[in-house]
Order: sequence, then structure tokens, then C-alpha cells
Amino acid sequence: MSDQPVTPEAPAAPEVDENQIIAERRAKLAALRAKGNAYPNQFQRDHASGDLIELYEDRDRDWLDLNPVVVKMAGRIMLKRVMGKASFAQLQDSRGMIQLYITDSYPGKEQHAEFKHFDIGDIIGVDGVLFKTKTNELTVRVKNLLMLAKSLRPLPEKFHGLTNQEQRYRQRYLDLIANEDTRLRFVQRSNIIQAIRNFFLGKRYLEVETPMMHPIPGGASARPFMTHHNALDMQLYLRIAPELYLKRLVVGGFEKVFEINRNFRNEGISTRHNPEFTMLEFYCAHRDYRYLMVTIEEMIRFAALKALGVTTIKYQGREIDLMKPYARLTIAEAIKKYHPDVTDDALKSREALIEKLNALKITFRPQDGIYGLQLTLFENTVETELFEPTFIHHYPAEVSPLARRDDNDPDFTERFELYVAGRELANGFSELNDPEDQAQRFLEQAKQKDAGDHEAMHYDADYIRALEYGLPPTAGAGIGIDRLVMLLTDSASIRDVILFPQMRPE
Repeated sequence: MSDQPVTPEAPAAPEVDENQIIAERRAKLAALRAKGNAYPNQFQRDHASGDLIELYEDRDRDWLDLNPVVVKMAGRIMLKRVMGKASFAQLQDSRGMIQLYITDSYPGKEQHAEFKHFDIGDIIGVDGVLFKTKTNELTVRVKNLLMLAKSLRPLPEKFHGLTNQEQRYRQRYLDLIANEDTRLRFVQRSNIIQAIRNFFLGKRYLEVETPMMHPIPGGASARPFMTHHNALDMQLYLRIAPELYLKRLVVGGFEKVFEINRNFRNEGISTRHNPEFTMLEFYCAHRDYRYLMVTIEEMIRFAALKALGVTTIKYQGREIDLMKPYARLTIAEAIKKYHPDVTDDALKSREALIEKLNALKITFRPQDGIYGLQLTLFENTVETELFEPTFIHHYPAEVSPLARRDDNDPDFTERFELYVAGRELANGFSELNDPEDQAQRFLEQAKQKDAGDHEAMHYDADYIRALEYGLPPTAGAGIGIDRLVMLLTDSASIRDVILFPQMRPE
């Protein structure tokens, strides 16, 4: 018997009833139970496939024969080929996949006969020695094998993987087993988050944790989820943003803080929105919004380089060079760039803006002033055009209840949003640290809430009290981690980068 590599089995012509497959596998499990413990836990592996390939892939057959490498591995059977007195299989673990070689000689006729009844998807443990096949594939010559966990359900058809998108989201465990690109994407997500954490720790920021249940929702304009605490008999809100708590910490003397946090917003679901999502927020005393823009540029480059090894990426077929300085435009400048027909005079005329919005069939809030109407025009017609990284800065005070006013033009604030690939990625500003101004803006938000705006902010008396003790000049920003991962991993939907996205009931 020659030691040939695994080749794909021919696709089965007739479609097999899944219930029949499950019944057959349950019968095999019953036979295992009759012999003893069907789910043993004494096997302790010592090696992972990726590590072995990294260490020994370049070694030739003679070297491996002269320097026996004894291995002890565990994983899931992904391919299986039985050829009389010898069998091949592919064993998958978290680090990759490696070939197994089982014969009547090793591990012996009895264990080989047992292996022939194993199924694709079964989790097994093996002892063996590395060698190279005639086609130079690194392989484990199995000396002992043990069934660790019987797979009762068949895996997706191996040639095409799991292709049903909704099933991939609902059964992420199956998606991870079947699709290597999914596994890689979530490894990259983890590496991106770790790189972000290291970036801020390297700048001597303190990582903190703030409450996820709030007596008053704050820090953003959004509709919250509500819950009830029985022991305290009080209504609580799931966090929509950690901002007000992080700024309380700056009041307390922690001058550089960050949190990688989970937020919850009771809003619609789309390719860019999930009710539960991850954000980074960071705050630095004695800095302003300009510092934030520089820091965010540095952080994104750092994360891309450390997690992916590149600073030029492709998103949906278009290239983005993260090393280029990010563009900076005001809302008015961005509107004029993409709407050359809109003049300076039109931007300052409420009637002209309403006429433009009506012509474009864009819904707007009748109570909005000039700057609110400008923002509506921008959000509906310009955002999607901003593919290259672009900071849009100096947002109107009327839509920025937590941002510091511009000293030179109090109708605007020292606030920006970062847009990349046509979507918002970050929001930051010089913080409002005047308690009386903040109290007045909270009151204005409360009026909007009373008028029916469910996303307007509540009045937070304790936060005003904290400001009254003195918040130093501070800059703070929030960055959507999920959207950043979408960008860096070329993922079209937020569901592709969240392990368990929110779905309707089956």
C-alpha cells in the first residue's frame, strides 16, 4: 500500500436523508456506550497542527526518519479515505489541518477496523510519529487513536462548505467548522482588538470597566433597552454608551482612560447596525479634538499593521492606503464638494435647504434650524461618497449635546466624525466641561424627548454634579470596533464580524 495523500471523495449522487444519517450515528454512539465511556476525558494533547507544520514542513523525508518526532494530537475528522489495509484522514484543530495515516500495522487491525466506522465530524485523539508521504505531505503515522466525541449530525458538504448565509449566522459553530475564511476573520478580529488595547496601553492609558446597567441612559442619542432590578425594585437601562461614566473618572483624576465596551441600542438591524455592538471609547485630559484625530489615524494604522501586517487594504474591490493623511472637511465644505450647485448663500438659507431636500425627496425634521438641515443633507447624500478616510469636523451645537462649543463660532462645536468606505467609523470632540452649559443642553434634550424624540438624552443630575467638581479640558472619542473590523477584513456586513449577531426567531 503506497502512502498517497487524501483525495476528495466523489460526490454522492443520491441525496441522503439527514434523519437517517443521524439515526445511524446514534446507533454507533450506542455501541460506544456499550463498550464503556463514550465521551472520555483522559486524553491530553501535546501538539497542534499549525505548530507542527511550521516546525517540520521544510524537513525532508530522510530527516524525519532519522529524527523521529512523536506527537499527540486531537481534533475533528474533516476528510476520510479508506483503502483496504490503510486509511487516510484529515484532522482539523484550531491551528489548521494535518493528514493522518492509519494501517493494519499501526495502530493495528482492531483500531483500524474501529476507525473505518468513524464519521466525518467525529472528534478523535491520536498518538503517532511524523513522516512525509511520497508526495511530500507532512503526515502523522498513527500508533493509537481514541474517539473523544461522536458527531451525531453530518457536516455541510465538504466541497462547498456552509454557503447559506442565514444558517452561517444562526449556527456560527457550524460556520467555524466548515469555513476557513470565517475562522480567519474572527482570529483577525481578536488580533485587531488586542492591537488597539496595546496601542493605548503603550500611550499610558488606563483600561477601565464601567457599568452596563444605567439608572439613566446617556452618552449618546439612542433608544435604550430596559430591564428591571427586582431587589432594588427599579428600572434600569442597558448601556447605550459609557461616555458619561468615563468622564466621571476623568473628574476623579484618571486623566487618560479607555474602555473596549459592549453597548446596546434598541434600533433597526442592517448591514451596519446590530442591537448589541462593541465600541472603543477613550478620554484624555488637557487635549482637544485635534489630538483625537491624530491619535485615531495612528491607532488604525497600528492595528492594521500589527493584526494584518499591512497598511494598504482592499475594501469591496477598492484600495485604501491608511498611511495617507486623512482628509478634513466641514459639513458645508463636504456638501459643496459633492453638490457643486449648492452655493454658500443656499447653505445659509433655511428655505433654500428645504427646497433642496424636497427636490431630493429627503425627509427632514420641520423643527430643525439651518445647521440641522445641512446635516440631514450631508447624511443622506454625502456620507456614502466618503470612501477615502475623511474627518468631517465642526458639527452644529444643536446636534452635539455633549461637545464643547467652538470659541470662534458658538453655533458649532469642536466635534468630528470619521468616515471610511461610506460609513461613520468614529465620533469625537473636545468635551463640554461647563456644568451650566451642559445642564442647559440636557434641558433642551429633555424638551425634545417630551416632544416625542425617543432618542433624545435624559437629564443626568449626577453627571452635572460631577462637572460641578471640575472636569479639566478633555478630549474623548468613540470608535465602532465592529465597523473597523469590517473595514480591515473586507467584510460587507456587520453580521460577518459578530460571532452571534441578533436574528429573528427561527
